[in-house]
Amino acid sequence: MSVLLVAGAGEGLGRSIALRFARERYSVALAARDKGKLAALAKEVEARAFPADLSDEGQVVALYNEVEKKVGAIDVVAFVAATRVQAPFAETTLADFERSWRQSCASGFLVAREAARRMLPRGRGTVIFTGASGSIRGEPGFAAFAAAKGGLRFMAQSMARELGPKGIHVATVLLNGAIDSKMMWRDYRGRMEKLGTDGALAPDALADAYWQLHNQPRNAWTFELDLRPWSQSF
Repeated sequence: MSVLLVAGAGEGLGRSIALRFARERYSVALAARDKGKLAALAKEVEARAFPADLSDEGQVVALYNEVEKKVGAIDVVAFVAATRVQAPFAETTLADFERSWRQSCASGFLVAREAARRMLPRGRGTVIFTGASGSIRGEPGFAAFAAAKGGLRFMAQSMARELGPKGIHVATVLLNGAIDSKMMWRDYRGRMEKLGTDGALAPDALADAYWQLHNQPRNAWTFELDLRPWSQSF
């Protein structure tokens, strides 16, 4: 049976990706730091929970060993972890900058490296990174976020160029806009009520894109997919 690992799984995008692949009879493993939330999500989507700090090298190595032992060889990894730091440039602390980089970029490196180490001997596999508008441009107040997401994007480019010829499909999904979630409606209720429910990125629709990327033939692979709702300017 094929296996999906959702790294940084949460109630929004991670949940939808898990459900989308489960519909195709994939066994799903979910990884995140919060044990309580992870256990509840795993129960809801009928997946296996593997609590781990993805910015800790030892825990990531142990995560892969445990998933492949208890679930099976991992065919596809969806990296959805991120930390959003917003502050004026002169008020951004080194601790916040480093935390954003560690949880959005360094964790992506560790998750991807361990995937590559296992997929390369098999000559197949898919690794999909989740990016944002900050991956390609730095907006005012988002220096830490843009540095982390930009670094992740360039790392993914290097990985794709090296591993693509060896059978590993590496892709990045750039999400330009807020994802429809309880948190988004809490923080931006006025704006969202004005735009309507389709003014934000729909998690289930995004999950379809991840599924399509994984199933592309190797003679028509996408590296970078840019998704946005109609309401998002570009």
